[in-house]
Amino acid sequence: MEGYKPLKGSLYGSFGFKLDAKGILTDKSIVYCFHCEQSFSYHRSKTSLQYHLRKKHPLVTKATPSEDVESDSEITVISDNSNMDFRGYPLSSSLGPNLRRRGDRGPPGLVLDRRKSTVWNYYIQLNEIYLLEQDFPGSRVGPEPTTDSFTAIMHGEVEQLIPGNALSVDHKKPFRHLNSFGNAFLNRFQCALLPNQVLESISIIDTPGILSSAKRRMSRGYDFPAVLRWFAERVDHIILLFDAHKLEFSDELTRAFGALCGYEDKLRVVLNKADRVDSQQLMRVYGALMWSLGKVFQTPEILRVYIVSLWSQPRLLSDHCQLLELEELDLLADIRNLPRNAAIRKLNDLVKRARLVRAHAHIINHLKQEMPTVFCKESKKQNLIYKLPLIFSKIQQQQRVPAGDFPDCAKMQERLMGQDFTKFKTLKPSLMASLDKLLSNDIAKLMPLLHQQDLKKASLPGIHDGTFLEPSWSLFEQVTKSGVSREMQNGEWVVTKDKQKYDEIFYNLCPNEGKLSGTKAKEWMVSTHLPNSVLGHIWRLSDVDCDGMLDDEEFALAIHLIEAKLEGHGLPGELPAHLVPPSKRLH
Repeated sequence: MEGYKPLKGSLYGSFGFKLDAKGILTDKSIVYCFHCEQSFSYHRSKTSLQYHLRKKHPLVTKATPSEDVESDSEITVISDNSNMDFRGYPLSSSLGPNLRRRGDRGPPGLVLDRRKSTVWNYYIQLNEIYLLEQDFPGSRVGPEPTTDSFTAIMHGEVEQLIPGNALSVDHKKPFRHLNSFGNAFLNRFQCALLPNQVLESISIIDTPGILSSAKRRMSRGYDFPAVLRWFAERVDHIILLFDAHKLEFSDELTRAFGALCGYEDKLRVVLNKADRVDSQQLMRVYGALMWSLGKVFQTPEILRVYIVSLWSQPRLLSDHCQLLELEELDLLADIRNLPRNAAIRKLNDLVKRARLVRAHAHIINHLKQEMPTVFCKESKKQNLIYKLPLIFSKIQQQQRVPAGDFPDCAKMQERLMGQDFTKFKTLKPSLMASLDKLLSNDIAKLMPLLHQQDLKKASLPGIHDGTFLEPSWSLFEQVTKSGVSREMQNGEWVVTKDKQKYDEIFYNLCPNEGKLSGTKAKEWMVSTHLPNSVLGHIWRLSDVDCDGMLDDEEFALAIHLIEAKLEGHGLPGELPAHLVPPSKRLH
């Protein structure tokens, strides 16, 4: 509007004030809103402006940090509005975690859940080390069952191991609400911090092994399924690990699966150690696993099962190596895209919670209306709890609430037993109107923003380090030479002592003009039976001049790294200076 100008600052930028030529306020009682295009009285305080934005324009953020996080900020503002009007209703725990308290600003979460094996447990213990390509504080690897606690593996500037009781009072970590599970759980919970580029994008929650049938009578001292459900509500992916050579569904495993019901969209099932069985046995194990999962998760849709062997050592059996490599690529690609899809998952959680709030409000309103005013309150309460399934059906027909939006009836009945029905509130039509507006209008306005954000990030990779580097054999294809030759620099090279042996292998592969193409190098490298992801990383380290080919020194370096990996050593993220071939060193 003419005569009104915005002041500096993201809050005042939404409003116009009457200013003179020198920028001094001429009328301090009237302000003009650029969003609703009208003026109103201004009480000369930020509070009145903030109230106007919250009331009239809930999608307008109070800050604009950057274009990339614009939609995330708006989702946070809408989340606040979705919780604001319904906080007075009881049984909020049945709706899942409060969206403002669940640590949404942290990286996406990943839960690794597994069975507890009696032998070869160290094979499974290498999963986190395989993903991160380095040990983490508190990791123990051995043939005995070593995973006996929940471990949150997160990014930190220095390596550190934080015990559970200290984590529960740390306001910077999203674990404060775990206090409700008591000391028995907190003594079995820890957080491992380490500087790792993968952990800048995701966090990993490693769970204890699930007890087998022979140990099902042993007590953990805390509610294990309840803890699993707490994490399931807050993470983005849940990976269930099974051993192909020892497939068994125990009672505790069945109870744990019951805690994960309702989060099937987050579940990824991994059939690990698949290189320990031949193709015929693998087919039978896969069929048995799918049959058992169908009994636990009683839905017509089937869960995605990845058949892999998650470790960096050579395959024990090579009957189905190609299948394992393709399945591993699919699994790692799924995990790699977690940071990319963080905003859309937040929006999905918001819509899911809003629909639960709507169904929950109708249930409480119906129970309140059915309660007598004076007499027989307790007997009527018991009768209503008993008839809760019929009440669900009645609300579904009268209010047109989908059956999938209702909470679990048995758990709802259990929670209602401890509630005072006389304190329930009747439903206000204005609340339902605001909630319907949120679902139909406000959230719909965010979809174009998310689409724009996806277009901006389409060319950006999700995770850049560890085994999440694209393990594609396209790196072995011959490309145009782009490197510049450098003069030999005198100095000791650790590969020199074995170079004569490596040169014999190199020249037996018939190099062309002193260099091996990716196709010829691949023929020899795959004979080591190391996973393609590991060989791809070794190729990147060895191709120092990035010309898509290996000369005799680079090939010798590749063999040196392969032998080191076969001996159980880790691979560096970047090639150390002492491993750079002499001809590739700078003066």
